Amino acid sequence: MKAPTFPATRLLPLAMALLVAAAAGGSDDQKKPEQKGPPTEKVVIGAETFKLQIAADPKTRIRGLMQRTKIDDHGGMLFVFRKSMRRSFWMKNCLVDIDLVFLDRRGRIVALHKMKVQPPRRKSESEGAYHRRLKSYPSHRRSQFAIELKAGSIDRLKLKLDKTIGLDFKKLKKLAK
Repeated sequence: MKAPTFPATRLLPLAMALLVAAAAGGSDDQKKPEQKGPPTEKVVIGAETFKLQIAADPKTRIRGLMQRTKIDDHGGMLFVFRKSMRRSFWMKNCLVDIDLVFLDRRGRIVALHKMKVQPPRRKSESEGAYHRRLKSYPSHRRSQFAIELKAGSIDRLKLKLDKTIGLDFKKLKKLAK
């Protein structure tokens, strides 16, 4: 049996309709803005509002503020963990001094640290030796959140142990992986 043939003039409108439908279907992808970097959260600390990058998954938490050459006056990073426990941070591959604030699950400050830049890993130094010589900054008590800010922020904001920083706990805990 021979396949039916159609004149080209009848196929052209069909081809045009298919092209228009395909273009319209792809337009939704183009409308979605691509987010670069971690999401951010506005957090009021003292009387100042900060725009903090959220580190809520292992990869982002491990990277932290490594390799940054500056931290904005009202910038920094908010680390969100699934569980409250004793934690410790270090200054691996960090190029600027950082103020660190550990918070418990209710946003109460449990530890404050003024972390100083550590000498970079030497060419002759193993990764393990580099890790062992880095200073550790512990939470001392159970913490579920940590905030890293520009050096000098702890003093400027007059942060003290047991002071509370308000966070959107429900939202943040849902982000934690």
